[in-house]
Amino acid sequence: MDSEERPRNLSQFKRFQTNDEGRKTFTSIDQIKTEASIERLYDRYEQLSALESTLPKLHRADHARYLQLSLERLSTAYECLDSSRPWMVYWILNAASILNLRFPDELLDRVVDFLVKCRSKDGGFGGGPGQYPHLATTYAAVNALCIIGTERAFTAIDRQTLKNFLWAVRESNGAFRMHVGGELDVRGAYCAISSAKLSSFPPEDEMKLFEGTSAWIADCQTYEGGFGGAPDLEAHGGYSFCAAAALMLLGGENRCDLNALLRWTVNRQMAYEGGFQGRTNKLVDGCYSFWQGALVPIVQALIARREGQQNIMNVSLFNRFALQEYVLICCQKPNGGLIDKPGKPADLYHTCYTLSGLAVAQHCETHSLPLVLGDERNEVLPTHPVHNIPPKAALDAYRYFLELDQPESAEDMQCNGKSSNVPMDASSENDSDQQSSSNMTEDSSSNFTSSHTSNE
Repeated sequence: MDSEERPRNLSQFKRFQTNDEGRKTFTSIDQIKTEASIERLYDRYEQLSALESTLPKLHRADHARYLQLSLERLSTAYECLDSSRPWMVYWILNAASILNLRFPDELLDRVVDFLVKCRSKDGGFGGGPGQYPHLATTYAAVNALCIIGTERAFTAIDRQTLKNFLWAVRESNGAFRMHVGGELDVRGAYCAISSAKLSSFPPEDEMKLFEGTSAWIADCQTYEGGFGGAPDLEAHGGYSFCAAAALMLLGGENRCDLNALLRWTVNRQMAYEGGFQGRTNKLVDGCYSFWQGALVPIVQALIARREGQQNIMNVSLFNRFALQEYVLICCQKPNGGLIDKPGKPADLYHTCYTLSGLAVAQHCETHSLPLVLGDERNEVLPTHPVHNIPPKAALDAYRYFLELDQPESAEDMQCNGKSSNVPMDASSENDSDQQSSSNMTEDSSSNFTSSHTSNE
């Protein structure tokens, strides 16, 4: 169906600015200050757009140059992120893919060589060469290698040692620690599940590894409807994304209150700013353009799967133009890179996730043409809302690792004197949570294809 959304009249939307009713708090002071900085940008935009109808513009070339320089050489400001180097690689590669920027093969080969150095002999990837493996940097490295998508990149993912590492950080109740002896939160479950899915672990291994995980994730849902990092913690956009994305991949959404989650998520979009906040009574932030923006269609897809009504996916439930206004008008640095909010410096993290949110806003209605604010040249490429890599990269990874596990052909087996009675695919097992993760139809878009059984 065609979207009926239209760009907002930003002057009219000033009525949604905060009224502290004469009761100032630290929260209200920060909120009013942020709105004032955004108001200046929106007022300037409305004046300029009256003269140039193609505004706002995505500064694609500036962002591409920023990413290219960052991949080749980082400034000293990034020294504090020495234990997050696979993250920086992933942020750059994913942002570049959204902008349709392809790096030279020689440079990508060097990236693969570096990530191999980050791979631990005990499985998983550390934050740099010689560092202990960590689930977050393992997720980032696997995503980065899948984006590169070459034979060399795929073979850099050692599935057997990866599996060993995931078992090493797994708790008996199905939860996952971020590293051996480390903190336990829902990020760990998502990073483990996403890495296992992209690597196409055999269904029987996946069943054992994630036994009890969906139930533990469900215990992280709060009275607000969102998910905290662990049971009894405050609802947070990043953790809520991790929980919902994990359930999309694993199944088990029937354990959660999806309607409450959807209500909490859509209410995180700021009425005046247009972007999303991460928690109740917090400020807008560009990175939540993805963490919350992608969460909306993921929850819709979970509800559609539970109800068996794929038409639920036919219309978006957040203001897609408003989000694009915030990103394009308030979050772009003129010399490249994207930011948290006006007045903040550009960084790779916000560049990746703010562009990812822009991609979701443009492409999340799977039965319609992209909804693009401003000139058609502002269109970016879609991202997989669950893995946050290009949809084709996810599909190629699934297929590559599945083919490694395919049995020999009947003719080859007969020549080798082997029986041709190949056992039935283990993905047809009867566990309801596992079945639900692979029951999405093609009508719900390849962006939401989450299990290897539904890709073939």
